[in-house]
Amino acid sequence: MALSLGFVVGILGVVILSHAAYSTVQYRGLLKIMEEEFSGPPLTVVAELLLGLGFCMWAALTVPGTFLSIHPYSEENRIVSLPDNLDFMIFNHRAKVFPVELDLKFKH
Repeated sequence: MALSLGFVVGILGVVILSHAAYSTVQYRGLLKIMEEEFSGPPLTVVAELLLGLGFCMWAALTVPGTFLSIHPYSEENRIVSLPDNLDFMIFNHRAKVFPVELDLKFKH
């Protein structure tokens, strides 16, 4: 079972984010002992957060695969078709309550 590069980078990003969270909690505990007020995380923790975020975003865009076209008449979308068993297609639903032809007149 070979792991792809994107998956490994994603795991590394999650580990870096977890370490940044742990470092922030540890830093706040140290500030409580020293009786100082928390004004924000240290610069190293912010750098870890940005690096971990970048790794996770890169992995999220590369691991799932290639993007497919969403255009309805694209040649790549030919997988979608009607089911082979037409017994499951239901046309008797609540839309029959509404009139077929609506005569709506708009006031200008």
